[in-house]
Amino acid sequence: MYKNKKILAIIPARAGSKRLPNKNILNLAGKPLIAWTIEEAKKSKYIDKVVVSTDSEQIAEISKQYGADIPFLRPAELAQDTTSSIDVIKYCLENLDENFDYLILLQPTSPLRTAKDIDKGIDMLDNNTLAVVSVCETEHSLLWSNTLPDDLSMKNFLRPEIKNKRSQDLPKYYRLNGAIFLAEIKYFYQHNGFYGDETKALIMNKEHSIDIDTEFDFLICSYILKQNRN
Repeated sequence: MYKNKKILAIIPARAGSKRLPNKNILNLAGKPLIAWTIEEAKKSKYIDKVVVSTDSEQIAEISKQYGADIPFLRPAELAQDTTSSIDVIKYCLENLDENFDYLILLQPTSPLRTAKDIDKGIDMLDNNTLAVVSVCETEHSLLWSNTLPDDLSMKNFLRPEIKNKRSQDLPKYYRLNGAIFLAEIKYFYQHNGFYGDETKALIMNKEHSIDIDTEFDFLICSYILKQNRN
């Protein structure tokens, strides 16, 4: 509970994954991928309930073992490649028998996000901040990026104003990292999502911002966890 307001954590984890089959329950450094997110959510000072939204009996059983609630299985029509997180959240909110003031979406593909990251985002909430979305600094400035013509010419690739500038002299850019989406529930429905005038950015470090989408991402994450243990 945060300032006498109840917080619901929703962890979406459908069975289907084309790029990395069974991604959500792959063994990552000794436990299923989804377990890392469940355990950190349970460590939060503020989260009142941790729910996993899944269409899979196997994912549900594993999630229960790590302390998550599975009040129902997600219907098949909400477990497609095209299903939006917004629809999953709405289904969950509308089918729970409890009322909450805030919701936080925690994707299981961000296993290095910590309870401290989660609580730091929640601590940002006030009358002027009704939603928080996590970001991290981009690996390279977007000013070093551009499209390429068919002939691959680099003639106009760099903008004139940044030529001969060092990377450290360029402005910082940030990207969504997919780790934390937090909002007052009324605000979420009002904006059909997390973005509005009262949404603020939670800046996370790059290490905690890894989002597992491919086998390469999985290997990097495994290596980091191994190094941290050592």
